[in-house]
Amino acid sequence: MVTKQIRHDPDYPDNADVTRADSLAREIFGGVANKWALLIINALDDRTLRFTELRNAVDGISHKMLTQTLRGLERDGVVHRKVHATVPPRVEYRLTEAGEALLGTVDAMCAWTRRYLHEIETARSRFDERVADTDTESEVVGR
Repeated sequence: MVTKQIRHDPDYPDNADVTRADSLAREIFGGVANKWALLIINALDDRTLRFTELRNAVDGISHKMLTQTLRGLERDGVVHRKVHATVPPRVEYRLTEAGEALLGTVDAMCAWTRRYLHEIETARSRFDERVADTDTESEVVGR
């Protein structure tokens, strides 16, 4: 896994600039702002869940994708992973303080989605119809 170099220079704000392709902030942003990460953060909420419980809470996620996403979130300090010394090992996940802070944003995104779901469906239908009409016209012109 490639990681951007962290420079601990207070006069060097480039690492915090998400608009820069080479910034650490953009790398972190890319890790936490994907569909699976957002759904995992939403599922954890203020709970501690085991791997299987998380997998059941996030419909459609594969074992591999859940593992990869949890590792990334743990690496970025968003999720805490606790392994209990039992046979078989019991592993639990919970949000860290940073994850809890991010949860407010995730909750707002979920609320936004619910609020504008109908408008988004309508816009998609209009767009798809317009694109289909344009494709049909292009085929006729191209004959």
